[in-house]
Amino acid sequence: MDDGKSLLSCRDISKYFGAMAAVDKLSFDVSEGEIFGISGPNGAGKTTLFEVISGLTPADEGTIIFNGEDVTHHRPQRICQLGLSRVFQSNAAFDSLTVSENIAVGAVYGVSSGPTVPLYFRQETRDAVAQVMAQVGLEGKGDHAAANLSVLDRKRLMFGAALSSNPKLLLLDEPVGGLNPREMDHMAELVSKIAKNGTTIILIEHVMRFMVQLADRVMIMHHGEEIFVGLPEALPKDPKVAEVYLGQDAAEQINKYLKKNRADSSKEC
Repeated sequence: MDDGKSLLSCRDISKYFGAMAAVDKLSFDVSEGEIFGISGPNGAGKTTLFEVISGLTPADEGTIIFNGEDVTHHRPQRICQLGLSRVFQSNAAFDSLTVSENIAVGAVYGVSSGPTVPLYFRQETRDAVAQVMAQVGLEGKGDHAAANLSVLDRKRLMFGAALSSNPKLLLLDEPVGGLNPREMDHMAELVSKIAKNGTTIILIEHVMRFMVQLADRVMIMHHGEEIFVGLPEALPKDPKVAEVYLGQDAAEQINKYLKKNRADSSKEC
């Protein structure tokens, strides 16, 4: 978990669209091994923050340090090759390719500038693809067309494609969107397993039950700013969070859920 060493450090990050600050002088750190949760109302600037961190939309102000290197103005492919991968909110994949071919793209191009000829048939790539498919629960589906996957398997494929570049930090944008409660539990197990294997995770999510059971710390954004950052247990007790985002009823439900989880954990011990 958190060992005190910052893997990602964002300082006074701002992103403007015209006169509007989608991200407004935001500063925070994420430690190695941490699951850091981000939530907030629609339009709070969460996905824009991911765009900035991953290099797809350059920051207008501020500094981003990843693994000791200033990546504020790096291209997205370079940031990926340094060890930062992203799973997008939409269930995107190369539909004309198979599951294994989709994952092979990340395994080959996510760690370098890529070869001049396809290397999918190299044994090292095949081994990496097989390992990732086992990790995300897609064993035996390597020859399936991506276009024919279920919503849950498509999300697993997106995880696999991101993990195939062997990232140090994984950005997850609403990973349980469109899933039913049982499928959310499967996804929670997958995220937990990825974190236990040593990958640091930043997670954007509106489904608070999913968020609070996984996150070591949570940040709530509103109008591009941080209005809360702290332990999940403190989240439902914060009056500003209840006022601008959760509402009192939802805050009470989250509090009950957290208390039940703590009680269940105590019984297991």
